[in-house]
Amino acid sequence: MDYFNDPELNGKYLGTITQDFVAVCDTLAEASAQIRKRDISRFPIFVFARQEVPLGTLLVNADELNLEWHVFASYAELFVQQGILGLEGLLAFEETYKNPDEFCCLFVVDEEFTKFVFVPYPED
Repeated sequence: MDYFNDPELNGKYLGTITQDFVAVCDTLAEASAQIRKRDISRFPIFVFARQEVPLGTLLVNADELNLEWHVFASYAELFVQQGILGLEGLLAFEETYKNPDEFCCLFVVDEEFTKFVFVPYPED
């Protein structure tokens, strides 16, 4: 699995993901800080999916905010428990994980593919 930003995300996905991300980035930044501060995980992951998925806790309901993507709060260790990341994958993931104060780790889930992508939080 590829953990780097990918040109496949351009076009069809990037626009709607970016739009929704900008709308919810403050919520995600706060959730990321809480996940780390409470020692739940050093590696928060936010799942962007168009429908309900069993990957974490629903954080943003797209229907309520008129968005395209639901957002679920999760973290690397839960991805291991659920079999999405193996232990070797986890080590590679941790090595490529970007500073969570500056970047948000998204796991985009759609019919055609699933992909990790790191999106920088907007500057204030």
